Amino acid sequence: MIQRIQSIYLMVTCLLAAVAPFYAYLWVDAEGSAFFAKDELWITAIFVGIAAMALISVFLFKNRQNQFVLNRLNIILNLFLLGFFVYRSLNLSGETLVSEKGIGMLIPVFSIVFLFLANRAIKKDEDLVKSVDRLR
Repeated sequence: MIQRIQSIYLMVTCLLAAVAPFYAYLWVDAEGSAFFAKDELWITAIFVGIAAMALISVFLFKNRQNQFVLNRLNIILNLFLLGFFVYRSLNLSGETLVSEKGIGMLIPVFSIVFLFLANRAIKKDEDLVKSVDRLR
């Protein structure tokens, strides 16, 4: 059932990871040039992986346990990317010239929030199915 609320959360995560990093800059270096996700291959690969995992998870609605586990793996991948961004932003602030952090660094945070909400809705569905099975 693709019309469930967790599918909406997962599609928002997919759109955030697939579209936003290429329009929102991650940081501006000391020279004033904006750094986007497309400028670094492995960052692009991680964002595409996050979007692909969210899209695959949407279509795993028949197997809620696999959907839940895939979302957890996606959260871990987002945490890895967020850790890199935090590390990078701490290095940027130590420069002699002032650098600017971009809004694109918050994309993993928003993705984690939507993945957490999707997992909560999946857990609620699983509990509902288990309670109905007890009545039979």
